[in-house]
Amino acid sequence: MELNSIQPAAGAKHAKRRVGRGIGSGLGKTAGRGHKGQKSRSGGYHKVGFEGGQMPMHRRLPKRGFKSHLLQFNAEVTLAALEKLGAAEVDALTLKQAGLIAQQAKVVKVIGTGKLTLAVKLTGIGATASAKAAIEAAGGSLA
Repeated sequence: MELNSIQPAAGAKHAKRRVGRGIGSGLGKTAGRGHKGQKSRSGGYHKVGFEGGQMPMHRRLPKRGFKSHLLQFNAEVTLAALEKLGAAEVDALTLKQAGLIAQQAKVVKVIGTGKLTLAVKLTGIGATASAKAAIEAAGGSLA
């Protein structure tokens, strides 16, 4: 292979569609836009979600719920994950380095899913009531 013989794969490149260039091109006259109407005209189109004046779907349906954008900074860790991690002292930085929580997480909480047999000391991490009981039963502590 030489640098001057490199080519893209067959079928990877194709000519741009040139509309409105005469009958012979197959896309002359109306240039693939059909006849008449708003969509056939230059600059003529509608807003996203516009339904021709009918009350649009996003206004017809009732609005419910709310999801805080601050939730992206919260993270959960299970007891099973702490068991698998196998560290004696755990803080948010340890969990980030192990890939158990996202790098942008600020608030970390342990939830009581799974079993814990190791004595783990948690610093700067919250826990649910059941998780706290399991950690203390295994000889660990929360600080």
